[in-house]
Amino acid sequence: MANWRKLVISTLLADGKIDDDEVKALKKELWEDGKIDDEEVRFLIDLRNEAQKKAKSKKEEVNPKFTAMFFTAIQENVLKDGKIDAAEAGWLRGMLYADGKIDEDEKKFLARIKKSAKSTSPQFESLYEDCMSGGKGKKKK
Repeated sequence: MANWRKLVISTLLADGKIDDDEVKALKKELWEDGKIDDEEVRFLIDLRNEAQKKAKSKKEEVNPKFTAMFFTAIQENVLKDGKIDAAEAGWLRGMLYADGKIDEDEKKFLARIKKSAKSTSPQFESLYEDCMSGGKGKKKK
C-alpha cells in the first residue's frame, strides 16, 4: 500500500518549498470539515519537518504562511477543550523539541497558546518556562 503522506509531502516539496498556492490548497482540504484532527496534525508535523530540512539545506526559511497555518492547526487541535493537560504538554514537548531546539516561531506559538488556554497543567508551565529560558527541555516529562 502506498504511503499517501510521504507521496503528498514529496509532491509538495518537489521544488524544495511550499508556495502560497500550496498553503491555500492545504488549508482548504485540511479544514474542509471545520476542524483539524490528530491524523491531519501528524501529517502537518511530517510536512513541516521535511520543509525545514529542505529550507535549511538551501539556507532559506519555510514559507511564513505555512508556518502560521501549521501553528494554527496545532493550537486548534490541542485546545479542543480549551485546556492543556499533562498528556498534551508532553506531546507538545516532544513535537517542539524534535530537532533539539526551540526557534522563535515556536516561542511565539507557546506564548499564544498559553494566552488562549482556559487552563494549563504544571507540565505545560514547565515546558513553557524551559522554552522561554532557552533550556533543552528533553529531560522533563
